[in-house]
Amino acid sequence: MQLALFDLDNTLLAGDSDFQWGQFLIEQGLLNREEHLEKNLQFYEDYKAGKLDIYAFLEFQLKPLSQHPRSFLNELHTRYMQEKIAPMITDKARALVEKHRANGDLLMIITATNSFVTGPIAKAFGIDNLIGTLPEEIDGQFTGRSTGVPSFQEGKITRLNSWLEARGQTLQDFEQSWFYSDSHNDLPLMKLVDKPVAVDPDPTLKAYAEGEGWPVISLR
Repeated sequence: MQLALFDLDNTLLAGDSDFQWGQFLIEQGLLNREEHLEKNLQFYEDYKAGKLDIYAFLEFQLKPLSQHPRSFLNELHTRYMQEKIAPMITDKARALVEKHRANGDLLMIITATNSFVTGPIAKAFGIDNLIGTLPEEIDGQFTGRSTGVPSFQEGKITRLNSWLEARGQTLQDFEQSWFYSDSHNDLPLMKLVDKPVAVDPDPTLKAYAEGEGWPVISLR
C-alpha cells in the first residue's frame, strides 16, 4: 500500500481555509473587522515568512470558537463551506485525490489549521483521515485553547508518527509515500517521504524543490 498525504491550504484548496474562516466571521458581524483583519494578515505574513509563533496564532485563531455554542458554530460552518470553501475546490485537486484513491492508496489531509474548520473540508474530498491542530473541548464547548502538538512544521511529523504508531505502522511500512504541499513550512515532512511534490509553491519551496529535482505542479 502507498500513503498519499495532502496539505490543505493553498494546496488542495485554491486559498486558505483558516484565513477565510476569519473573513467569514467578520462578514457575519461576529468579529471586529479592523482589529481581526489586521492581526489575521500579520499572522499570515509571518506564516509565509516562516516565522509564525504557532501558539500565539492558535490563541488568536481559536478564541472565536469559545464565544458561541457548538450548535451555532456548526450552522455557521455549513454556510462557510458553501460560500468560501466550495469555490476553492478545483477540478484538478479533486482529480489528484481521485487518482490516488483509484490506486488504492491510504489518503490523509495533514494541516496546521484546526480540525473544526478542516473536518468538513476533508469530508468534501472524501478523505476520512485528517490530522489538524486540535481545539480543546470541554463538555461540548470549545475553550479557545489547543490541545496536544500543533500539526505545524516538525509537529506534522510528530502527529503523523503518533497516528501511524496507533495503527501499528511506520512510514517505512509503505511501498511509497507522497506529500503534496505549497509551503516551505512543510519541508521537514517533505524531506521524509519518498515522493515530495510542490504544489503552486511559495518562492522558498519552489527554489528548494527545483534544486532537489522534486516535481512542481499546479492545481489551479
